[in-house]
Amino acid sequence: MKTVKQAPLILDIAGTTLSDIDRRRLAHPLTGGMILFGRNWVDREQLSALCADIKSVRPDLLICVDHEGGRVQRFRTDGFTHLPPMRALGELWMQDDPGLPGSGALHAMNAATACGHVLAAELRACGVDFSFTPVLDLDFGSSGVIGDRAFARDPRMASVLAKSLMHGLLQAGMANCGKHFPGHGFVKADSHTDIPIDKRSLHNILSDDALPYGWLNTTLTSVMPAHVIYPKVDSRPAGFSKRWLQDILRGELGFQGAVFSDDLSMAGARLIDGKEVSYTEAAVTALNAGCDLVLLCNQSTPDSPQGGQAVDELIQGLASGLRHGQWQQSAASEARRQALLPSTQALSWTELMSDPAYLQALALLP
Repeated sequence: MKTVKQAPLILDIAGTTLSDIDRRRLAHPLTGGMILFGRNWVDREQLSALCADIKSVRPDLLICVDHEGGRVQRFRTDGFTHLPPMRALGELWMQDDPGLPGSGALHAMNAATACGHVLAAELRACGVDFSFTPVLDLDFGSSGVIGDRAFARDPRMASVLAKSLMHGLLQAGMANCGKHFPGHGFVKADSHTDIPIDKRSLHNILSDDALPYGWLNTTLTSVMPAHVIYPKVDSRPAGFSKRWLQDILRGELGFQGAVFSDDLSMAGARLIDGKEVSYTEAAVTALNAGCDLVLLCNQSTPDSPQGGQAVDELIQGLASGLRHGQWQQSAASEARRQALLPSTQALSWTELMSDPAYLQALALLP
């Protein structure tokens, strides 16, 4: 295989420590990082040891997690703060002090920054580099999978609160990820188990759901597209669509950061152009469409459908595809991945507990 210029794979592991198989997979030059789940957590000491072990395999691996607050928060015990769902910040926005119009918005912005700071500081104190947050989907009131993960129905509120939260992440040295482009909040179906279809026009989507991506194009460091089909724009889900990722997200909306695929094992990623595809086919399609990184989740465990074999098949399939010219590595994509790694030293948990900025942020949480 050629000298690797891009490490696009984000994988997971089955347990709370690295097995020999995990080490082999993480050491592969096409692996760029891993994503943690609740099954990988016991306590802070174990998590810190696991993250240090991952970095001992390769220091440049990006350690990720879905840690938004509310019902999507992987670590909740042993000192981790229970963060509110993002809807709570939208509700705070609407609560003005008597005689002071607009004060609710300012309180909510400050609280959002505090949430981001606490979220990132606690994760980084345990060795986690990156969280897939914030959710930029709008709350239309019909999506069960999004629901209170969204800040608000109004794209202006969602954008301002997301930017405030990203400010807090940045204070603790963490990058961000806006999701799920161009918007998952309008459809009822859950792309984990179904293939949602949003029949609205491109104009309607760009003038509503997608507005935050343009307004935040100088702030977003990464984006995750939705496994949703918007048939009036493209027959493929957004994460596999050059039209969405290259023409619209990068071209029209001016986004310059990294693009992650959503989990390739989700139902919304398994049907492309009307046919069921393998993980390798899905990954190659996503990379060729404009994704810099692709995720495969929950296929490494012994009780997964192939008992972990799917992970090895994807690694081997991408390596073979590279040799046969089915996809090409991109130095720009690799630079965008590397840019997501923290560039500052994290505080230890002990240091964090007496850090004035962290303590102030805790006091400001809603």
